[in-house]
Amino acid sequence: MQLHRFHGGLKLPDETAASTADPVLVMGVPSRLTVPLGQHIGEAAEPCVQVGDRVTKGQRIGQSKGYIAAHVHAPTSGQVVAIDHYPVPHPSGLSAPCVVIQADGRDDWGDTRMEPWLDWDTRDRRQLRQRVRDGGIVGLGGAAFPTAVKLNPRAGQRIHTLIVNGAECEPYISADDMLLRSAPEAVFEGIRIVAHLLQVDRVLFAVEDNMPEAMRILTETLPDELRDWVRLVSIPAIYPTGGERQLIKVLTGQEVPSGGLPADIGVVCHNPGTFRAICDVVIQGRPLVSRIVTVTGPGVRHPRNVHALIGTPFADVIAAAGGYADDVDRLVMGGPMMGFAVHDDAIPVIKATNCLLATRPQDTPPPGPLMPCIRCGECAAVCPAQLLPQQLYWQARAKDFDAIQDYGLFDCIECGCCAHVCPSNIPLVQYYRYAKNEIWAREKERQKSDIARDRYEFRQERIEREEREKAERLARKKAAVKKKPEESQGDSDKQAAIQAALERARAKKAARAAEKQGGKSAESTPSGDADSNPASDTDAPRDGDPR
Repeated sequence: MQLHRFHGGLKLPDETAASTADPVLVMGVPSRLTVPLGQHIGEAAEPCVQVGDRVTKGQRIGQSKGYIAAHVHAPTSGQVVAIDHYPVPHPSGLSAPCVVIQADGRDDWGDTRMEPWLDWDTRDRRQLRQRVRDGGIVGLGGAAFPTAVKLNPRAGQRIHTLIVNGAECEPYISADDMLLRSAPEAVFEGIRIVAHLLQVDRVLFAVEDNMPEAMRILTETLPDELRDWVRLVSIPAIYPTGGERQLIKVLTGQEVPSGGLPADIGVVCHNPGTFRAICDVVIQGRPLVSRIVTVTGPGVRHPRNVHALIGTPFADVIAAAGGYADDVDRLVMGGPMMGFAVHDDAIPVIKATNCLLATRPQDTPPPGPLMPCIRCGECAAVCPAQLLPQQLYWQARAKDFDAIQDYGLFDCIECGCCAHVCPSNIPLVQYYRYAKNEIWAREKERQKSDIARDRYEFRQERIEREEREKAERLARKKAAVKKKPEESQGDSDKQAAIQAALERARAKKAARAAEKQGGKSAESTPSGDADSNPASDTDAPRDGDPR
């Protein structure tokens, strides 16, 4: 298979012989575990247990609410004795919400363990993604990005290549090497699950050329049914080949677009430890509650790899490797290039803890005096992201945060190659981190301002609408009041007309009655002669009168 070369990089000594000499040591259950609720990129989980609750191993104790988030589970059985802020592994040294469990020593799974899916290949892909999410699986190469998100490409986004990143991130770290030696079957089973879920065409399994024993074991244990579409590839051990973008370039010759994701070019990349965790949660129903940690450096008496529960204090992990050597002055989580120093070994192992590196003063001499940049260009020559580190440095110093983004600040992977070769001893990566944090902080402030402005505009619109509706109601009321007298006057006129009509009808009726009465009177009254001679009717004899 033809390999490609990414720009820059450094050839560094691997320093892994001491930590790979012995098999992985499975640590026991510590008496007390401090489990942070935010162990991943994204929104921290919220506690779903209370102080005093008894929990079983694998029980969910932290519930994620967002999409880019991960659940947190109890590493062992016991009682919740505190939910509070405690120091956690972070460059800031700040505290964060944690659930503290007092172990009962039984390591009891109870009835909260998820059902094993031996028939996982008959399950719907959405069910498999949900199982990975339920297990709290994150990338175990150090970034701790929620795995379920990477297994859910956008609609219409075709994933054709799955890459297994077996390249160690930095010198001294050998956690992936020892995992591939000790549990290759679980890794291959996890690969089968993910390949089925994403419906990929091929799998490229990258192993650095300084890991010959791991490559030998993988070659011997690769299942026959996977040999047609899973290809083991030995790659040069050039730092930072373990970077996702750099490894994709080496294996495929393609470059991930600036600001884009590997899925944009049809590629998904996972760490071997992530594949094992997927196998555990799908086939055995075991959420992510432990991981392999490399304990190494000149400051450790017996460097080795240990399998530790999440929440185990760093001090216990160091003790499992024989304890500190004399004159130790520094403990680093991660490697010498991208790791950060911690100031208290009581802080716990988290999902992103792949290495603990202890050093002595003579192993890490202080850098020389800080001098001005001489524009030698060495930093640009080794930058694997093909950036201009000196320009980023100048823009960061000038606090020109618009211009620094034009130079690709957020394409910087903070590998430290530039600072490693700088003859002026300039801590370049610290400047880049400072600029990123400032930009993020300003973006948050801008979002808050936008929200406040939207709320103000909405309030003003609501007030105007209410005033407009009030004015309309008042106008309608005034119109109704004005119309009422007119209607009343109209009613009076109508009533008067009706009354007049009634009066006329009565007058006519009275006139007719009077006329009728007058007629009757005329019939009953004698004529005028009779009146002048009233006795004529009685005195004069009528015809036929017997008189």
